[in-house]
Amino acid sequence: MRILLINGNTTEAITTRLVAIAQRLAPSGVTFEGATARFGARYIASRAASAVAAHAVLDSYAEHGAGADAVLIGCFGDPGLDALREVAPVPVLGLADASAAAALRLAPRFGVVTGGVAWGPMLQEFFAARGHAAQLAGVRTVAPSGGEIARDPEGALAMLAAACRASAEQDGAGAVILGGAGLAGMAGRLADRVPVPVICSVEAGVREAITALGGKPAGLVPHTPVETVGLSPALARLLG
Repeated sequence: MRILLINGNTTEAITTRLVAIAQRLAPSGVTFEGATARFGARYIASRAASAVAAHAVLDSYAEHGAGADAVLIGCFGDPGLDALREVAPVPVLGLADASAAAALRLAPRFGVVTGGVAWGPMLQEFFAARGHAAQLAGVRTVAPSGGEIARDPEGALAMLAAACRASAEQDGAGAVILGGAGLAGMAGRLADRVPVPVICSVEAGVREAITALGGKPAGLVPHTPVETVGLSPALARLLG
């Protein structure tokens, strides 16, 4: 079975990293195929970049989604999640949505730590919209963006650990999600510095996508074909 992993950022190295992590977690017979956004921000760190990424995620699915058994949006904040669920005939998962589900299996309230100050209110709104306002202990951000952290993970470890501890000890989180494609693989290195479980958003998303294989789509109202102008040929066909 094949899972399409769409990176809404335009940095190919992040796609390669995500696919490598996913494939290590995949059981025999499950293959992850990466697709990098064709246009948009190198790393999403604002509302404008996230809006562009939602278009790019749909565009990537239109180009590469044929034959996929599930789709994972490999970008915390899940740009285009519900739009893709509307048009895709297979299960569609996002890192943030999947991480919340994983966290709530461990504790009644969870916190989020990520890179990039703009993500604070954006993620508060995202989780409230998914029905998790009461379960979200809070979102803590560090100044470097996820892209900057990916380039220098060693330099960010101490500040990420401090933010995770504050989420647990001050905000009351029973589990902390380390969110962001650029932070993939770092949760394990923080585990012994934080008094509650630290969840890697990428690993959580991968596991949820694997579990979803063979399941039903989200059940949203199906997309109604529309005439479009200026889209890529593949996306125009998908929407039309």
